[in-house]
Amino acid sequence: IALLPIIESAYNPEALSRARASGIWQFVPATGKTYGLQQNWWLDNRRDVTVATGSALDYLENLYTMFDDWQLALASYNWGEGAVQRAINRNRALGKPADYASLKVPGETRNYLPKLQAVKNLIRAPEKFGVDLPSVPDLPYFATVTTFRQIDVALAAHLADMPIDEFKRLNPAHNRPVMAGGGGEQRIMLPYGKAE
Repeated sequence: IALLPIIESAYNPEALSRARASGIWQFVPATGKTYGLQQNWWLDNRRDVTVATGSALDYLENLYTMFDDWQLALASYNWGEGAVQRAINRNRALGKPADYASLKVPGETRNYLPKLQAVKNLIRAPEKFGVDLPSVPDLPYFATVTTFRQIDVALAAHLADMPIDEFKRLNPAHNRPVMAGGGGEQRIMLPYGKAE
């Protein structure tokens, strides 16, 4: 599941599809709202990596509960649970198996699970495929700082002693030069060593 955003967005929180799906998990606006992702003039939590990840895990858990099968749950994440359920119903009406491999699905959905499996295989054994992956330390990269006041993005970057472009990359959910859109509480992501 942790590798799914590679297929969805290449881990790009700014990714935006033709269907207006946004963030690393590619939530469309309606599904984002269903799973608690605030979207307004100030911010779009579909682009907040930590908040959207929680929502994506909730969504995937619901899909798994609905279908009792991870392949069908993942196909539903890509194609929609209604479309997958209709395909299952069609197969059952014809006396055919209703598993993922037996369903008639669009090409994008048909290739979705094989792409995920290919990425999993690459990550698990990169040397087998002649790939040299960089070592990533098992340490936290960012920390969350909470403030109950609006704050200017440039000032926040200055106080954290970091370039504004890097600050914006860590806080892609914010649409404006002032962080003000979460009601009262503002969550700011900073490199672990800059949080203080």
